[in-house]
Amino acid sequence: MILRMSSLFVRTLRDDPADAEVPSHRLLVRAGYIRRAAPGIYTWLPLGLRVLRKIEDIIREEMDSIGGQELLFPALLPREPYDASGRWTEYGDGIFRLKDRKDGDYLLGPTHEEMFTLVVKDLYSSYKDLPLTIYQIQNKYRDEARPRAGLLRGREFVMKDSYSFDIDDAGLDESYQRHRNAYIRIFDKLGFEYVIVKAEAGAMGGSKSEEFLAKAEVGEDTYVRCTRCDYAANVEAVDTPRPPARPFDDAPAAHTEQTPGTPTIDSLVAHLNERFPRADREWHAGDTLKNVVFSVRHPDGTVEALAVGLPGDREVDAKRLESKLGEGVVFEPFGEADFAARPTLAKGYIGPGALGEKKPAGVRYLLDPRVVDGTAWVTGADVDGSHVLDLVAGRDFTSDGLIDVAEVRDGDPCPVCGHTDGGILESARGIEMGHIFQLGRLYADALDLQVLDENGKLVTVTMGSYGIGPSRAVAAIAEGTLDELGLSWPRNVAPADVHLVATGKDDEVFTAAERIATELSAAGVDVLYDDRPKVSPGVKFKDAEMIGVPTIVVVGRNLAEGTIEVRDRASGAREDVPVDAVVDHLVAVVKA
Repeated sequence: MILRMSSLFVRTLRDDPADAEVPSHRLLVRAGYIRRAAPGIYTWLPLGLRVLRKIEDIIREEMDSIGGQELLFPALLPREPYDASGRWTEYGDGIFRLKDRKDGDYLLGPTHEEMFTLVVKDLYSSYKDLPLTIYQIQNKYRDEARPRAGLLRGREFVMKDSYSFDIDDAGLDESYQRHRNAYIRIFDKLGFEYVIVKAEAGAMGGSKSEEFLAKAEVGEDTYVRCTRCDYAANVEAVDTPRPPARPFDDAPAAHTEQTPGTPTIDSLVAHLNERFPRADREWHAGDTLKNVVFSVRHPDGTVEALAVGLPGDREVDAKRLESKLGEGVVFEPFGEADFAARPTLAKGYIGPGALGEKKPAGVRYLLDPRVVDGTAWVTGADVDGSHVLDLVAGRDFTSDGLIDVAEVRDGDPCPVCGHTDGGILESARGIEMGHIFQLGRLYADALDLQVLDENGKLVTVTMGSYGIGPSRAVAAIAEGTLDELGLSWPRNVAPADVHLVATGKDDEVFTAAERIATELSAAGVDVLYDDRPKVSPGVKFKDAEMIGVPTIVVVGRNLAEGTIEVRDRASGAREDVPVDAVVDHLVAVVKA
């Protein structure tokens, strides 16, 4: 195939788009791969669509290799299945809802678990029909509050979602492993560095869950890896090791002290060291227990007050809290109006005495796992200008439960080997590219998906869910391979194999370039041919470097000497190849 720049539907830009925040977004727009239609919504231009389709083909090949069968659901979905699973409410404001002319409720599909479950229920009824793996590549829609970073966080995106259906948990384990291995092969082919990490299932439900993250400084996901063992996890899925409880029979009694002007942890620690110095060491923020109160609105419209008690040297990680609270839950720290409505909460001096669902303030109170029975703390006395010292967990206060939402730091002990081999965590950034779940029977129970087993007894099917974002992969590959000149695609996803550039004004140059393009196309090589007659060589070279096809071929002044210049876009290496040998040379390069 020959794509001619003179007629190709593309315009390259010299300047960055005003709304671009990350390099891949800037270059995909400037190089003519995508165009913004609305916030978080993009039009795929011919070059971009070619890259997207190649990624989809890689995914299809590997899905088919494990016995997956492709189907296609509608993107416009009825409300009823999502009511049955509870997600019509749970999604809250995160989905696009609409009504038809008969006032029927619909949504634009954010994900299709319910539809996959129902189609299997409709067609299959026996254990003999299982195991089954079916998949689709389909546009998805989510009403992102803050779409950003181009293709990385959009309102419309392309997703490959596959589902496995098995008669028992052993079968699910096998299906999960087959998908995991297929994903490894897919990401090995896509040409960027990635890591597999433990993940939270979130709104998808289920048990075992892993993410495939492309390593990228612009990634929105933070993950951690152990310096000694193979532990790796998204920060949302890190399990903080819970220390053992301590005896407190001989612990000193709690006592309230005046601590005026100490509404912050820093001011409190300074006051403690000045007025209540310790003999063994100074007071630190980690000796204090701070209680952060949030107003939490659930998808069904109910609002509750939630307090998180955690060591004063930690902050609540909003993404970890969001993950624990679930899909569609909206929260924000207490404001002045919230405190005014609960006068028993002394802002800046909140302690456990006022917290708990059965306490005067009526606030659900959850503690960080580090706050174990027997540990002593300095915390608010629920009176302006006062704190309690030596307040012992389990003796002087309790909570309504635990919640692990404190920030995860470099140097924290590894949850697996931290207490045995001394492993510590170090963090990095990544782009979520794939997510695999063992859903179990969550949706099969909700939608009554049962089959007859070999004994003629009805059993509930167990499911797995496996997603990859092909449109997001376009941006992730771009982020992982671009350089100061522009995009630089791996050959198996590039929009063409060769970018042929004809420079100058001589007819001989364009005649030779046309012949080379035709012979390459006949040999099965896809050619992007810059045949624009009135565009300067400098502009053509800049466009070729920015568009990022892996091999650039220049037909120009060297033609008089009987050679053609061949450039490797990634390495910058150049060589002059005889005109008569250039087609065979390029075919060998492309097919290598």
